Amino acid sequence: MVILMAFLSGLLMTAGIAVSAMIDPNKVLGFLHLGPGWDPSLALVMAGALAVFLPGFLLIRKRKAPVCDTQFHLPKSNRIDKPLVIGALLFGLGWGLVGYCPGPAIAALTSGSVATLVFVVMMIIGWFAARKARL
Repeated sequence: MVILMAFLSGLLMTAGIAVSAMIDPNKVLGFLHLGPGWDPSLALVMAGALAVFLPGFLLIRKRKAPVCDTQFHLPKSNRIDKPLVIGALLFGLGWGLVGYCPGPAIAALTSGSVATLVFVVMMIIGWFAARKARL
């Protein structure tokens, strides 16, 4: 049941990313560029995501366990440390320079774009490099 719910959640997220055009780096870069021709439509996508997430997050505080698992898997720390800051900077740079974050990049692999494939390969290499750097 847990795997089915994870799959359905991922499928719903992928559909949302595709419908909102977040798999199009030009759309994302149009939102991030605050000059002439700025495209504010992704702000509505983010507001919609928050409107769904926030009530759910507030409701889980009242439960002892999720519906499809034995425990919640929430962050154990709220400390802002060096790895968090470096990761946030790298994520922001990648998103701002290329127009992709990990979810939309993986969803966009279906487009057949070589640039998207290169981005995803580099992202995976980055994950492995980050894991090695922590050891």
